[in-house]
This record gives sequence, C-alpha cells and structure tokens, in this order.
Amino acid sequence: MILRRPTTIVASLLIAVACKGAKEEAGDEKGHPTVSVQTVVVKPQSFTETVGAIGTVVARAGHVATLSAPAAGRVGRVLATTGQTVAAGQDLVELEQAPFTAALQSAQATLSAADKAYERQQRLAQEGIIPRKDVDQAAADLARAKSDEVAARRNEQLSVLRTPIGGVVTRMSATLGASVDPAQPLVEISDPKALDILLSVTPTDAARVRPGAKVALSAGQSAAGEPLGVGTVTDVSGTIDSVTRSVAVRAQAPTTRRPLRIGETVNGAIAIATRASAIVIPPDALVPEGEEFKVFVVDANGVAHEREVKVGGRSADGVEITEGLTAGERVVTYGAYGMEDSVKVAPLTPTRTGPKAVPESAAAKTAKP
Repeated sequence: MILRRPTTIVASLLIAVACKGAKEEAGDEKGHPTVSVQTVVVKPQSFTETVGAIGTVVARAGHVATLSAPAAGRVGRVLATTGQTVAAGQDLVELEQAPFTAALQSAQATLSAADKAYERQQRLAQEGIIPRKDVDQAAADLARAKSDEVAARRNEQLSVLRTPIGGVVTRMSATLGASVDPAQPLVEISDPKALDILLSVTPTDAARVRPGAKVALSAGQSAAGEPLGVGTVTDVSGTIDSVTRSVAVRAQAPTTRRPLRIGETVNGAIAIATRASAIVIPPDALVPEGEEFKVFVVDANGVAHEREVKVGGRSADGVEITEGLTAGERVVTYGAYGMEDSVKVAPLTPTRTGPKAVPESAAAKTAKP
C-alpha cells in the first residue's frame, strides 16, 4: 500500500478549492460566463409618440417674388448674385434698353397720330361730310393706340428688374448678353424672416399627422443634430409627390435658437400622440427577432430571461411597450444584442476612465465555454 504524503494531499485540496472558486467567479453552475451589462427599471411615464421626418427650409408662400423679362430681349447688366441681401426697390437685372425705348417712341407716335385723326374725323362728321361710323372707327383706333402706349411704357419700366420686397436672392439665372423672354424666370427673392420647414413623411404617417402638432427640430438629417427649437404643423398635403412617393408636411417655427437659412436640411420629430402613463424602455433594450421583438428581463438572482414584447409608439428617446412588461421589472439595455437566455449578468462597474467603461466580458456576445 502506497501512502500519500500529507503535504501532497493538502496541496491537492487547495488546488481543487481554488479551481472551484475560480469557476464560480467566472460563471454560474452551468458553466455560463457572467456578462457585464447596463440595466434599467421599468417605470410608468408620460410618453409622446413621434414620427421622424427630414425636410428643407423653404420660403413661405406670399413672401417670395419671381421676376422675368416683360418682353423678349437681351440681358444688358446683372447687378446682384445668388445669396445677396437686397432691399425693396433695388435694381437686380437690366435688359438692353434700345428695343424698349424704340417701342415706346413708336407707340407714342402712333398715339399722337390716332388722336389727331380722331379729332379730324369728329370735326368732319359734325360738318356732315363723313358718316358717323368713321368717327367710331377713329375712336377705336385711338383707344387701341392708348393701350399700346401704356403697355410700351410699362415694358420700358419693367426692363429694369427691381425687387418688390426686401430679402435674399435665392435664384439668379440671368447671364450677361443672353436672350430672354417672359416665360423665363430670371430672379427669385425670398424674405428670410418668413420661412417654413417642408417635411416629407410616408402616406401612412401622414394620415396620423394633424395641423397644430408640435415638431421638435434639429439641424441635419439626424435627430441628434443641433437643437433648433419647436415648430408647429400648419398643413398636411393632400397629394403624394410623384417622384419621392412621400407626403409634404409644412411647419412653421416662429422662433429658433439661430436663424434658419433657405435650403437648409432639418430633421423633425412630429408629435402624433401623448399618453400620460406608458411602459417605455430605451431603444437599445429592444432586440429584433424576425418580425417580432424581445427584451431581456433580469430576475432577483441576476439572471436575464428573454421575453417577447409588443411595440407601440416610438420616439427619439424611447420605445413604448404595450404587452410583455410591467412596471418595476428590470431590463437589460447595453449588452442586450447577442445575449443568450438565462445568462447570469452583472452591472458594469465604474473605472477611472469613466462611469461607463466596458470590460472585455461586456462585449454583448456570450460565448459558450
């Protein structure tokens, strides 16, 4: 019979105890590792459901002026550029004056001749030399000559394009020496103090948006952009854009943190419904699974169990849960993606580098040993 030395037996026992302790520290009794996560306790709270949309700052109807040539002509001078601030009555484009001056002089000469002819015909009719119908014809010719003279004078005045409103030149298509006609818009001026935000939403979302709804505005295409202020929906279009297949929602923002600029891209969160008491979780707590969604609920023993939930409304800050969760339950937020059911979890511990420093075990992927 071989007897083990006491020191050998004691060493073996110490190694066994150390291995068991290390295993319990690294995971549960099933061998699953403990995952460091962030959690939050579900509480009833006020929830405002929103619809996200991207839009553009545009000039308000009635505060835009579009100018074109009064008649066919050629550009003689361009006196403003796109983006320039202009005052009411300021000259912007001048057409070559010779054709308009000649047309006015011709109309004035015709008017003078028609006026004299009418006086002569009227005198002859009174003397009984010509019939009354000749006087009527002379009167008609005089009226036509007056109309032509007024039109020619008006065209000469409009041959210098002047802005009727103060604002910013948002379009300048006039080119020096180019031929133009009345059907061709040359200049557009917009009042920067009267702007709207034109947002695009899907037809389904448009059916839920109502005039008067509040819109949280932020710069750029993301809701995380620079906050600009809160606007109000003034109109929801009754038609669908044939190109984008979207519906236009017009909103006004009377005051913003900084002046908006025409053409600027803006993100809008349109409020469509508010509920005083709702179950709301952070967006990163929601895990998609096919066409359904699930969350991980942490029990009193620190074990996370997956649970199917029904999603209601959404907003930039949270997701409403209509079925599957009750107030007081704790759900996993950071670390929920890739997690397995019935995994032991532990809260993240702050470090010197920051309160949300993530150890290697919190990579949100639970690998089996």
